[in-house]
Amino acid sequence: MAGWSFRFGAHRSLQRVGAVALAAVLACTLSPLSADESTGGVAHDGNLTGAFVPVTVPSGQQVLLSEVLLDDTPGALWARFRFVAPQIARAADGIGDAADRAMDFERSAADMDHLCESLALDYLDQHALSPSMVVISFSDRPVEFGTSDAEATQFFEAYRPEGERCIWEAF
Repeated sequence: MAGWSFRFGAHRSLQRVGAVALAAVLACTLSPLSADESTGGVAHDGNLTGAFVPVTVPSGQQVLLSEVLLDDTPGALWARFRFVAPQIARAADGIGDAADRAMDFERSAADMDHLCESLALDYLDQHALSPSMVVISFSDRPVEFGTSDAEATQFFEAYRPEGERCIWEAF
């Protein structure tokens, strides 16, 4: 499947693991969704393409696993779990229904904590990986790793895996 491969090109230390492989490893019965299925037909400027794996989070917001990156560029192994969460917003500035549906950072942080402890730790255990850091990231649209997109809203949390817990670390 296009987009789901190991990548070593210019970033020899960066290993990309597909969301579909992650779902299989975690013994999930989830199927990857196309862009139209995963967003209910709503895309940001038509940029949402590829396959995504839906995951359940406590807030109930739509969250789709897009990729897992194993990165030793920081000088130690980091496991980066990247998600698309179309409802996130920098701030719920408005009034009414649209503002009520917007997921700001504070509302999304509990979902990120949950994903670290319920999904990331299982993945690390399945692959006998011991990263020094786990990063959970949400973006309202797909953004290529290492690039910036001024229009995208992105949230990041970093954790130190410790046993069956994810310890929050200032990022």
